[in-house]
Amino acid sequence: MEEKKFDVQSLIGFLLIGGILIWMLYNNSFENEQDPSQEKTTEQVEDIPTTPAAQVEEIPKGQQDSAALAQTQRQLGSFGYSATLPSATNNTTTVSNDLLELKIDNKGGYISEARLTQFKTYDSIPVYLIKDGNASFNLTFTTSDGRILNTNDLFFEPTVTESGENQVISMKLKVSETEFLEYRYVLKPGEYMMDFSIRSQGLSDVINPSNEIKLDWDLKGYRHAKSLSYENQYTELIFEYDDGEDDYLGQGDLKEDEATSVTYVAYKQHFFTSILLTDTPFSRGKFTSRNLVQDEDIDTIYTKAFSTTLPLQLKGGELNYNMNWYYGPTDYKILNDYDRNLDEIVPLGWGIFGWINKFIFIPFFAFLATFLPNYGLAIIVLTIVVRIVLSPVTYKSYLAQAKMKVLRPEINELNEKYKDNPMKKQQETMKLQNKAGASPLSGCLPALMQIPVFYALFQFFPSAFQLRHKGFLWADDLSSYDTIAELPFSIPFYGDHVSLFPILASIAIFVYMMMTTGQTMSQNQQPGMPNMKFIMYLSPIFMLFFFNNYASGLSLYYFTSNLITIGIMLVIKYAIIDEEKIHAKIQENKKKPKKQGKFAKKMQDMMEQAEQQQKNKKK
Repeated sequence: MEEKKFDVQSLIGFLLIGGILIWMLYNNSFENEQDPSQEKTTEQVEDIPTTPAAQVEEIPKGQQDSAALAQTQRQLGSFGYSATLPSATNNTTTVSNDLLELKIDNKGGYISEARLTQFKTYDSIPVYLIKDGNASFNLTFTTSDGRILNTNDLFFEPTVTESGENQVISMKLKVSETEFLEYRYVLKPGEYMMDFSIRSQGLSDVINPSNEIKLDWDLKGYRHAKSLSYENQYTELIFEYDDGEDDYLGQGDLKEDEATSVTYVAYKQHFFTSILLTDTPFSRGKFTSRNLVQDEDIDTIYTKAFSTTLPLQLKGGELNYNMNWYYGPTDYKILNDYDRNLDEIVPLGWGIFGWINKFIFIPFFAFLATFLPNYGLAIIVLTIVVRIVLSPVTYKSYLAQAKMKVLRPEINELNEKYKDNPMKKQQETMKLQNKAGASPLSGCLPALMQIPVFYALFQFFPSAFQLRHKGFLWADDLSSYDTIAELPFSIPFYGDHVSLFPILASIAIFVYMMMTTGQTMSQNQQPGMPNMKFIMYLSPIFMLFFFNNYASGLSLYYFTSNLITIGIMLVIKYAIIDEEKIHAKIQENKKKPKKQGKFAKKMQDMMEQAEQQQKNKKK
């Protein structure tokens, strides 16, 4: 099994953040030197084929007698009994609590409709995870007389009872009144998670134990968000295996994977998720994800098609699996409270980035939301606090830049003096920096320290369920893009609309770069180094295009962050940093004997050896 890897948006985000920060590193180094019920897609999605099985013919009322039983038994063997019962019709059983409304079909015994009652789509349509045949749940098994049957073709008998405040729905596929295969659903009040079990009674002589029972669960994810492409980036299949390990299929037209000891499978549709969990791990699982969006103007209903195949094991000739279904929001708090590793479904970043989100940003943002009247204000306050906390790092980085600026005349003299001896020039420059206490690394390291925070927030805002359908200023939904103008055409990689927050963020980044490096960038451009002037212009443009379809909450954060950083830099430059004092301090440091560090000493020795080798070659 492969290690958990970057997905596309994470990699792009990481590169973007790196592009924005690379100028900081270079600056120091060069100083040295639609509605689903109404719309239809034009492309048909191929169904994953199942094993050919006997087809069930519905028995008309009045003909459910011994002759009918004989007819269905010829088709279905012992399970012909189920087709003669009054329940052998395409009726549904409806149950609901304050969060979910479910419809379960007699035919197949599975949920034919799952609606989240508390939420609407971007165009004010109720949120359905299952509707109009977009999902199926099927067991394929072989009977003792050699018939291959699919539960999707067979009729279950429903019974609804109550156990305290819980609603219990029993769906029985009967061989007789005392012999059956049962799906048992338990819907609890105030819960998105329900108990689900598959068990059999008296079927040890009916089901052939030598042939594997196969469970197939398929679902095509409905579109729920305004930006289809953005929602699709966060729509993926996640699974847990091997005692708590988790992985995902990622993006692509067709992705497949396999795992052993599977404990849950989740079909995440960005902000809403369908999950099948089991107490008894499945011995193995096969997973498939197929992208259904090839043309956003045509493929407007679905995002991806997911498929999972799992084997079921008989124990004593019977089935007995205790499981759960979850149909609900991809909300970190809700999923984490179940204490079943479901928080991994929320893409908060790997390693340290995820830890920063889980233990710092999520709790703090939730705290801000308890007393601030608007989530937009919560984003601004969060950004202010982050920038204040990081201000010492910003100060150290700027101080390093100021020291290198003061040393620039002396470094230029060394460059001119040793222009024909690059090795000696580098060696003397390092000596000067060491004496002055102005190592370029002192400016690079603070910039690198900020990357985990920036990347963690890049993951946090697109995954923050609480931002969904929450407006701020001109943005009506902080979890989606804001729109100030609709374009009569679509620009590649940009879209058919204009978002203002990305524009403001791009301008702020450009101003910040001009303040810190723009004035000296051209004259200090060194051969062999990246064209930083090009990067300075490219980064804001890239952000403008990349974030035009992203969550406006994320763009609001970047705009606010860079605006605050500009303010902090102005305060540092004009109220804190005094270049004359820095120059005097450097001259004082140069007079003092300074102990050379091991690393610097090793680097100097290596340069001296290389210089000596060059001299020997010339002799």
